[in-house]
This record gives sequence, C-alpha cells and structure tokens, in this order.
Amino acid sequence: MTEPISITLEGWTGPWPDDDKDANFKAEIAAHAHLDPLSTIGNLSNSIDVPVGSIVHYILCRWASEGSSGLLELGPRMARRLREPMRAAEEADTDEARLAAYEQVRQMIEWLNVPLDNPEAYPG
Repeated sequence: MTEPISITLEGWTGPWPDDDKDANFKAEIAAHAHLDPLSTIGNLSNSIDVPVGSIVHYILCRWASEGSSGLLELGPRMARRLREPMRAAEEADTDEARLAAYEQVRQMIEWLNVPLDNPEAYPG
C-alpha cells in the first residue's frame, strides 16, 4: 500500500496561447472547471461502501493508464498505421491531404470494426 497523498482539486480555465499544441486538451480541462467531481464520487462511495480516496485513486490510475491500455488493445503496428496518414497530411500541409488522410483512417477504423458490427463474419 502506498502512503496517502494530499492534492487540491481545482478548476482551471486558462489562459493559453492560440498556437498552444495542447490547446484542445486545455480547453477540455477548462470546460470541466465548474463541475464538482466529488459530488458524484461521494455518491458512489456511499453506494458501494468504498472510501472516496480509494475511488479517486482508481479513477486517476485508470485514466492515466488509458493510453497504455489502448495501445495494448490496438497494438503498436496498427497505432503506427493509423498515425502515418495524419503525419503525411500535416507534412503536405493542405486541406486536400488532410481530407484524404481522414478518409484513409476512417476506412481503416471501419475495417477494424467489421467483426464487432458483424460477428457472424468470422465464424468460430
């Protein structure tokens, strides 16, 4: 068991520069600044009889490892295949290249979903 850690939960609304590479993520953080997560977590804690701190610990661990979990599920080869059209489009720096990359990745994702959408397509 790890030692307890104290943190301050605080909403954050910026600012950040227009050209910030992390602007989308920061906008997501700011969009949730007015919410009180402990309200929901407290209700869950009472409902399942697990301490609030333990639930927060679980949520943080789960969220922080989500990228690694996603990579394990998808696999490094497919992750790179999905990334490549976007990199090429950004290098070309045209709307046409970006649209073509979107279409290529869209088709790849549709292909990955065939067995989920049509389980009978792969018997056994």
